[in-house]
This record gives sequence, structure tokens and C-alpha cells, in this order.
Amino acid sequence: MKILIVEDEFTSRAILEKILSRYGVVHQCVNGREGVEAFTAAHARGEPFDLVCLDVIMPEMDGSEALVMIRAAEEEQGIPRDQGVKVVMTTGHYGSEDDLEPVKSLSDAVISKPVRLQDLTWTLTNLGLI
Repeated sequence: MKILIVEDEFTSRAILEKILSRYGVVHQCVNGREGVEAFTAAHARGEPFDLVCLDVIMPEMDGSEALVMIRAAEEEQGIPRDQGVKVVMTTGHYGSEDDLEPVKSLSDAVISKPVRLQDLTWTLTNLGLI
């Protein structure tokens, strides 16, 4: 499995990398802009990611903006939503559920930070990735 982690916090990136590296090759980016660039470059090479773990709040470009751009790129390439990359959003945000509604509608799952092994494993199993 090819995995893209887009996370600005070093510790969160390290936790995700430690958990996910057992399932495949992990590529890391520190903001949404870099994540979108890595995603589109992988598609252009014919080596798309199977999973994107995307933090909601980041500098330069947040996860919500990056997710919209990822889904738009898939749509431009004629990839049906149900065949697109699996996107798991991570968030330390504990505000209103309404605040996360745009993220929930375009992503495949949303999990809280700090990410726990059992939560991420359950999510990946539920998405049919492991």
C-alpha cells in the first residue's frame, strides 16, 4: 500500500508513520500544499496513493482545502468518488460537529488526535485497506 501522511506536527507524523509503515511505503508532507503536490505527482507517474492521512488544521493550506483539491483532481481524471483514494482526516479539534461537516462529506473517515493504534487499525480495516 502507498500511504501519504500530511501532518504539520512532528510527533503526530511520527506516530502515524510508526503505525502505517507496517502496511506499506509511507511518504510524508508537512502541509496541505505539499500534500496536494505529492498526490498529483504520484498520479502523474501512474503510482497513486492508496491512503492519505490528512490533518485538518495546518499552515499554508489546511487539510480541508487540500481535501477539496484532491477530490477535484480525481474528478478531473474521471475517477468516481467510490474509487478514489481513501482519505482519513485527523483532528485535535473538539468544537462543534457542524465545523467538521465539510471534511466528513469528502473524507472516508475522521479520527481524533492523538491517534491511537486501535482507532487507526479499526478505521483501516473498516475501509478495507487491511
